[in-house]
Amino acid sequence: MTPSRASPPPGRTTRKPARQTAPAARALLSAEPSPIPLYHRLYVVLREQIVNGTLPVGATLPAEAELITRYGVSRITAKRALDELAREGLALRKRGRGTTVTRSGAARPGSAPIAADIDGLLASLALIGRSTAVELKTFDYVPAPADVAERLGIVPGTVVQRAVRVRHLDGMPLSRTTSHVIEAIGRTFDRDALARTPLIDLLTRAGADIARVLQTISATVADDESAHHLAVSVGSPLLRLRRIFFDAGDRAIDHVEMLYRPDRFEYRMMLSKGANDRFQVEPGETALARGRRRQAGR
Repeated sequence: MTPSRASPPPGRTTRKPARQTAPAARALLSAEPSPIPLYHRLYVVLREQIVNGTLPVGATLPAEAELITRYGVSRITAKRALDELAREGLALRKRGRGTTVTRSGAARPGSAPIAADIDGLLASLALIGRSTAVELKTFDYVPAPADVAERLGIVPGTVVQRAVRVRHLDGMPLSRTTSHVIEAIGRTFDRDALARTPLIDLLTRAGADIARVLQTISATVADDESAHHLAVSVGSPLLRLRRIFFDAGDRAIDHVEMLYRPDRFEYRMMLSKGANDRFQVEPGETALARGRRRQAGR
């Protein structure tokens, strides 16, 4: 005979088992050590859902209590993440009505990301330079840091021209660029010229015959300076492009590091199946270029 469960005393109710979603969610956000504050990691998760359309304009974000259960965070962490979204203009918080995605943040006119392709690299660099506004932050001659010197193939401490520029599109920060140009070429133009003219054009005017460009793409997080320049929070994810420009004599003449806001820039390439039945980067015109050509023909 199966024993019956004792009934609770009058006036008392049985406690329901706790939901088991928190431990898995907690592992998602806080199992691994990270220098990024927990509230900011939660903010990044929610922000990405807004930017990619998972949470469209007018949608209600999870309440603080739901975030606590889903992600295993404290109420203070959940509140601060939602407050950050509101501060950025991506959401509106109202007592008793929750937090909703706002049009000002998720559907800002002209906020579609700039796209770059692997073909016509130099032309694309010049085009982006002419279609955006640039603010020159620093311009001076400094000893080359060890990592930059190694990439340029020069002795650490060799004097190079260093410049930091912040590029804007539609009045909003797009990228932060730090360039190190070898002194022989850097001396051919001054601060005012760099403030007015794309660097790629200045290199060409200096007589540099750019034969190849080594490019690497990775991710990083914003430090205090880049966060200030790009109007993001410290620890925000950024897309990092590094380029080393070589002249016809295979001499490295310029090292550039570009930090992009991922909501404002994307990098595309077309892969096609070759004769060996393997996918490879498609030569010539990419899908992006074809799309531009079709739009121009309308």
